Amino acid sequence: MTSTTTHGTTATPTTDGTVDAPRSQAYFQEAQERTAHNYHPLPVVVAHAEGAWMTDVDGTRYLDMLAGYSALNFGHGHPELLAAAHEQLDKLTLTSRAFVHDQFGRFCAGLGDLAGKELVLPMNTGAEAVETAIKVARKWGYDIKGVENDSAEIIVAGGNFHGRTTTIVGFSDDPDARDGFGPFAPGFVQVPYGDAAALEEAITPNTVAVLIEPIQGEGGVVIPPTGYLRAVREITTRHNVLFAADEIQAGLGRTGRTFACDHEDVVPDLYVLGKALGGGIVPVSAVVANRDVLGVLHPGQHGSTFGGNALACAVGAKVVEILASGELQERSEKLGIVLRTRLESLVGRGALAVRTRGLWAGIDVDPAVGTGRAVCEALMARGVLAKDTHGSTIRLAPPLVVTEDDLNWGLDQLEAVVTGG
Repeated sequence: MTSTTTHGTTATPTTDGTVDAPRSQAYFQEAQERTAHNYHPLPVVVAHAEGAWMTDVDGTRYLDMLAGYSALNFGHGHPELLAAAHEQLDKLTLTSRAFVHDQFGRFCAGLGDLAGKELVLPMNTGAEAVETAIKVARKWGYDIKGVENDSAEIIVAGGNFHGRTTTIVGFSDDPDARDGFGPFAPGFVQVPYGDAAALEEAITPNTVAVLIEPIQGEGGVVIPPTGYLRAVREITTRHNVLFAADEIQAGLGRTGRTFACDHEDVVPDLYVLGKALGGGIVPVSAVVANRDVLGVLHPGQHGSTFGGNALACAVGAKVVEILASGELQERSEKLGIVLRTRLESLVGRGALAVRTRGLWAGIDVDPAVGTGRAVCEALMARGVLAKDTHGSTIRLAPPLVVTEDDLNWGLDQLEAVVTGG
């Protein structure tokens, strides 16, 4: 029996000339029957991936235009990252923070230097890093700013997405994320995203931090008005309030800069990082800040069993080394021009609006074309994997290693879907 590998469709001929049903259907059905339905995945079952391409259990190849929500900025199976992981697996994977391992200082020093900060607090997931930033900001408010105990307030933005813990969804305005999970923790004040005047008006003597995404990824790659981040930095500095930038999706090369804040030459007090920091191999996150901020934590006040483990640090240190060269950031910026040009040509031809920054895009598809889910299903049938969000909006975030030819091929498929070509 032989199989023919194509983009988006697979036929496996048998000896009698009939065609076997794709194995992916059986795998997908089994997964759906035995797992909690907290996701609504596309019916594709990936078995292998390399670079910007994924192959399912039937041999069908798909261009990855999601990159694990930026966790795969360096592509699938980046050889340097795999080598770092393989080498470390043979030596040491976990000690817990009760001891120090030989990769810990290297990772923290490298990431701190990349961000221009003095201290690094490694964790595992993005939500865990956000929770860490919240705790640090409150502790700083009580110990340094002098806010009365249990009175700290943190300003957040409408349309935010910072994770799915009960604390975090408590200050979300997305009903899918929030409804049915209360009661929620107090101490958060929401203002419109991109409105610096509203942010300043919300500051009180109890405000300890402003927590925002420099670009809102889950919201549909929403980019704030030019000057907004500079205004946030100026306002928070003037009012003695910390500026915490959630760069979990936006950071580490995605937007054509190391950090999205770099587009306005802004340096926040805390960087909240994750996703790409693990190179698509292991979950790695971190809060990065100077000593006058992270120094408020003392032994026993915060921790994580797996945070900063040896395997994570070995991979994370190699991620930092790759980013330090600046090559992938330049590549993201260059290919981002291709992405923007192609997508802007679709406005009025199936797309209502597009937003791009580097290799990251949100496309508001005309509802007459279909829902975002329907568009992604049509793309899947043509060999492209993407993700919808909020109605008829879809997001594109290909690995930064994607070739220009492959990127253009993927955009050809999108154009055909939204224009009916």
